[in-house]
Amino acid sequence: MNFKIVGETLPVVILTLGKGEKVFTQAGGMAWMSEGFEMQTNMEGGLLKGIARKLAGETLFMTTYTCTRDSGEIAFASSFPGKIIPLELKAGQSIICQKKAFLCGESSVKLEIFFRKKIGSGLFGGEGFILEKVTGPGLCFVEIDGAVVEYELGSNDILKVDQGHVAMFEPTVTFEIEMVKGFTNVLFGGEGLFLATLKGPGKVWLQSLPIENLAARLIPYLPASKGD
Repeated sequence: MNFKIVGETLPVVILTLGKGEKVFTQAGGMAWMSEGFEMQTNMEGGLLKGIARKLAGETLFMTTYTCTRDSGEIAFASSFPGKIIPLELKAGQSIICQKKAFLCGESSVKLEIFFRKKIGSGLFGGEGFILEKVTGPGLCFVEIDGAVVEYELGSNDILKVDQGHVAMFEPTVTFEIEMVKGFTNVLFGGEGLFLATLKGPGKVWLQSLPIENLAARLIPYLPASKGD
């Protein structure tokens, strides 16, 4: 399987598959494809796993595309201005990412939900208790909102982040929530009550434009309903 990522603001990943190679995505995730693909949609893993994916922001059903010719091309487009990140995961290697981040992946890749164990992180961590966990082996692609900044944290390194800007991190990274100190900071600092504390070792991917922040900025410009 070969791929290329095209576009800056609204990118698309174009995959070239050989005969028998498979790629899967959420229902409706495919943008375009050449002739010679077999499409199969099912509730991957059964009802319970389908419901779990729904809670994590994906669709209840997943669709697998199998190339039936010597070569075929299939594309998956981002749903929001940002970046598409390719991840080549080894057997047993996992990555934790925000809801709706998974775009597509080889059939050998496993997509499941990830529960935050600590109540504070779940309640105030920006994404709730449920995230996505992607496990190899195989190639997969995730989409991240806005520009991407990567940090490689050492075992004693700590990074404090506004919760919505945490896009993805390795399982070795500890994710906790701490309250902003100082009465004035809480009321007038503009950062809310809580910050995410990321402690290494491990890699962290941050995003510059969480979709929730963009939505909040657009609300004042949306036309009011006639009843207002």
